[in-house]
Amino acid sequence: MIDLALKLTPFLIEMLQFTGGVGLLTNEILKELFSTRLYWKLLAEQIYQVGVRSTPLVVITAVSTGMVMSLQFGLGLEKFGGKMYVPKLLAVTILREMGPMFTSLMVAARVGAGFASEIGSMVVTQQIDAIRALGTSPIRKIVIPRVLATLIVLPVLVAFSNIVGNAGGLFIGALELKLDPSFYLLKVLSTSSLSDYLSGFAKSFFFALIISIPSCYFGLTVKNGTKEVGIATTKAVVVSSIMILVADFFLSKLFWIVEKMI
Repeated sequence: MIDLALKLTPFLIEMLQFTGGVGLLTNEILKELFSTRLYWKLLAEQIYQVGVRSTPLVVITAVSTGMVMSLQFGLGLEKFGGKMYVPKLLAVTILREMGPMFTSLMVAARVGAGFASEIGSMVVTQQIDAIRALGTSPIRKIVIPRVLATLIVLPVLVAFSNIVGNAGGLFIGALELKLDPSFYLLKVLSTSSLSDYLSGFAKSFFFALIISIPSCYFGLTVKNGTKEVGIATTKAVVVSSIMILVADFFLSKLFWIVEKMI
């Protein structure tokens, strides 16, 4: 029991440091965001880096997910004569869960790693210290543009992913399951409700914060040379991905409760 406690102690300390550090960073972001002007050029650059350059990855993931799920649902339901329910099941699953979650995981893998490595390299090469020496806040110039860009872009990518994922499902539904494309499209549009869409869309804002703030935190906490940049990058991806998966459950539960109350 003592050995187990000794093994868990470093992990618990690191978790407490991470929680406190992210909380302090979030507080600094909020103070800087509402008290100073934004660097619009830097924000536009980050929107391009996060959004435009992530689009091919999101498209491939969404199409593949839609096609695989359509095929699996079709083959499974065909045994019970329920093949016509594939469009409804696929649309609801993509809109509520798979679209926002898979898109966020892909963005976390690409963008989260990028944030941590860029900022970590700036810390190692003392660029952050130079920014402070010039009287400029690194939070305002480095962190806020990345957080805002992720908040703006991720919901757009999720909306695009929902469309592309359902298109992939329609393609397989027509090609492999022999469902009429007009019937498939009509079922998707008639059975998907606004609450299905809003449930997944609202998650993307939380996922954007989960990706951007911890990734920036890990980059800023790099201390001992370039070796730690790689460690910080790995931590950013792993922690963001785990937090997205855990948060998805609690957000789904929360939105389900809210829908029952309305």
